[in-house]
Amino acid sequence: MSHHDALKYAKDSLAHLSLDQCVKCTICETQCPVLRVTPKFSGPKYIGPQAERFRHGESVDYSLDYCSGCSICTTVCPQGVKIAEINAQARAVMKADHMPLRDKLITQTELEGKLLTPFAPIANAALKNKPIRKIVQATVGVHAEAPVPKAQKFSFPSWWKKHEKAHYGGTYEAGSLTPLTGVDGVTHESAEIEDEVRELVKVDPRYPRGPIVFFHGCAGAYFEVKTSIATVEVLEHLGFRVIVPKQGCCGLASQSNGLFDRATKLVLNLAKALQAAGKNLTIVSSSGSCAGMLRHEAHEIMGIDTELLREVGAHTVETSEFFAKLIDNGDFPLEELHPMNLTLTYHQPCQVKSQGIGKPAVRVMEAIPGVEVIESGAACCGIAGTYGLKKEKYEVAQAVGKPLFDKVKEVNPKLAACDTETCRWQIRKATDATVIHPVELIHRALKLE
Repeated sequence: MSHHDALKYAKDSLAHLSLDQCVKCTICETQCPVLRVTPKFSGPKYIGPQAERFRHGESVDYSLDYCSGCSICTTVCPQGVKIAEINAQARAVMKADHMPLRDKLITQTELEGKLLTPFAPIANAALKNKPIRKIVQATVGVHAEAPVPKAQKFSFPSWWKKHEKAHYGGTYEAGSLTPLTGVDGVTHESAEIEDEVRELVKVDPRYPRGPIVFFHGCAGAYFEVKTSIATVEVLEHLGFRVIVPKQGCCGLASQSNGLFDRATKLVLNLAKALQAAGKNLTIVSSSGSCAGMLRHEAHEIMGIDTELLREVGAHTVETSEFFAKLIDNGDFPLEELHPMNLTLTYHQPCQVKSQGIGKPAVRVMEAIPGVEVIESGAACCGIAGTYGLKKEKYEVAQAVGKPLFDKVKEVNPKLAACDTETCRWQIRKATDATVIHPVELIHRALKLE
């Protein structure tokens, strides 16, 4: 789908047909975390189904750019109105002919990682330097106090290259293995097993469950490297032969900023790269929002309706969701989880909530003896990907996240858990707590460190 087609879809989307289901109950407005803290946003109902009746392809209320794209409005709507989707599409159309340079730059997470990693100590010093941050705020428009990731000394792809050679003896060849476990977490004993799999099981009994694909995301490749490594090591411990194909950005940050052309190219390239590892393989991701781009947002917001994206999205599962299914099926070694005397806050990000998977991370973490998980109860942390980085939205983002920050400080000021990278950066900056992905707690409980 071309840029022109993506914007045409944004103007003519079937999501617009759902606006007549709006009964003006205002439930979306009572739950909107942005409307709660600022008068600069007119509210999801007003700038969504109400304003859409008057747009005819033109913007009628520019406050819609203050919508954070959290999708809470769509999630809570009892009538099934696609409020968040309508708003995202309207914003893309509104910004199409005057896209700010900043909004193009802050979506380049992969490029930023590649540039910063080789110079991690210098990069981190610069990112903490207040005069430099003030200059960046004045020239680029990224707030001087906004959370930024910490550059790492090595990337996950560089770690994986060494790990794959050491543990598997070389690079995986697509099509050489047959999946034994589906996206539902069930081990399919009756599946046909190719000679290569029989040989794998015979020679290396550590990986009897066959191959599984790991989708790490941009931040997981360069900034949240510990999360990616922990995911691989837990999957291997569970008996999977992990495959990490060369992969790029999912395009979520571009999509949320209205850059539909770039986002479309990126997500289709990613889907192609992930499927190249082998059709029908389960794809596990510890980047919950990026998984949502493949499963939901690329189709619902940008209208990408290809067989490739449908197949990849159907085989994609968030890490905690996958572990929870293994637990339910009796395929997770609960007896190997070492006890911890620990209480911590867990915050489920908006873009994980919107996937309708429940809260598997709570069940997974509480499977560890002695662990008590306190849900944050907060609607949103405020960062919304790149939203909270922008100088005009920084204060709004901090106000949105304050109830969450207070909860973390109250329950356990040293440790909290959250499924997505930018949300962890936001919580870390605001609370000084160590904020981890739930898989890292499982990694510790299995004594894999």
